[in-house]
Amino acid sequence: MGKKVALNVLYNICIMLSLYGIYWGFSNKQYIVLVVALFIAILCVILKIGLIKEIRQMERPVPQPPQKKK
Repeated sequence: MGKKVALNVLYNICIMLSLYGIYWGFSNKQYIVLVVALFIAILCVILKIGLIKEIRQMERPVPQPPQKKK
């Protein structure tokens, strides 16, 4: 679980740096930087959503119906 928390923090840092890169690229009319930062931000968001879904599945096991006694 600790590895997943560290990965989540890494994704957050990646998203923040990418947002700064998007802002910087737009401000300085460096559209190549903007596109690369946008791609990285989208990729990190997709990976973060997958990680969050995986963590939620680990925390909530699927309830099984009670078995009938014979």
